[in-house]
Amino acid sequence: MEYTSGAASWQKVLRRAGAGLLPRRPRQRRPGWSIGVPLIAAAAGLLFTTSATTADGTALREDRRPQLNQFIEDRREQVAGSERRAAELRGEVEQRTDALADSDGPIKAQRDRAEGSLQAAGFTALAGPGVTVELNDAPQPDQAHPDASNDDLVVHQGDVQAVVNALWAGGAEAMSIMNVRVLATSAVRCVGNTLLLHGRVYSPPFKIVAIGDPAALQQALAGSEGVRLFKDAVDDYQLGYKEEAVARVTVPAFEDSTALRSATVPR
Repeated sequence: MEYTSGAASWQKVLRRAGAGLLPRRPRQRRPGWSIGVPLIAAAAGLLFTTSATTADGTALREDRRPQLNQFIEDRREQVAGSERRAAELRGEVEQRTDALADSDGPIKAQRDRAEGSLQAAGFTALAGPGVTVELNDAPQPDQAHPDASNDDLVVHQGDVQAVVNALWAGGAEAMSIMNVRVLATSAVRCVGNTLLLHGRVYSPPFKIVAIGDPAALQQALAGSEGVRLFKDAVDDYQLGYKEEAVARVTVPAFEDSTALRSATVPR
C-alpha cells in the first residue's frame, strides 16, 4: 500500500474511492429519436418527389395570369370569327328565302309571319324613353377600404342580375347590356370580374339600357332588394352605381345565333 501525506493526497484518495463507489452511468439514448429521424427523412423525400412531379419542369409559383389572358383573347377571336361566318350564312339564307318567296306562296306567307314577330323576339332595333344603369368595380383596397377583400370590391353576377330583373319587373320593353340585346334566353354570367354574355367577355363598367317608362323603371330599381344591397356596398366600399332617366335611348337588334335545343309553344 502506498502512503501519501498532505491534504492534496487525501483528496485524491477520496476521489478514487468515490469513483469506485459511484460509477458514472452510461448515457441512455432515446429510442424515439432513432426511429423518428428516418421517418422525417422519408417524408421529406416524398414531399420533394411529389413537388417535382407536380411541377413537371415548371415553377409551382409561376404566375399563370398571362396565359389565362392569352387564352381568353384567343377564344374571343374565335367567337368573333364564328359570328362573322354565321352572319354570312344568315345573309345567304335570307337571299334564297326572298328569291323563293317571289314564286312560292307558302314560303312568302311564313316569311311575312316571321317578320311580324321580329320586334317581339328582339330582332329589330328599338328607341324610346328609358333608363341607363352603370355598375363598376371599386378602386384598389389602399384607396378605398383597407380591410376589404377582393370579393367586396368587384361587381358580381348577382348584382347585374338584380338590376336586369328589376328593370323587367318595372315594365321594360327592351334591354341591352354592353350594347348587346338581351332576350328571354340570355344568360348573365361572371368570370372573375368580367361579364360573359352570349360567348363574349366584357370588362367593367357594365352598362345596362332599358326602354320603358322611366318613372316605373326607377321605382322598380328602388324596390329591388338586390339593388339595395349593392347600393349599400357602394356606400361601404365605393363601388360604382349610376342611374339616369333618359328621354331617348336606343337598344340594338339581336344579332347572335338563336338556335334552341328544345322549345314549347306557350298556351
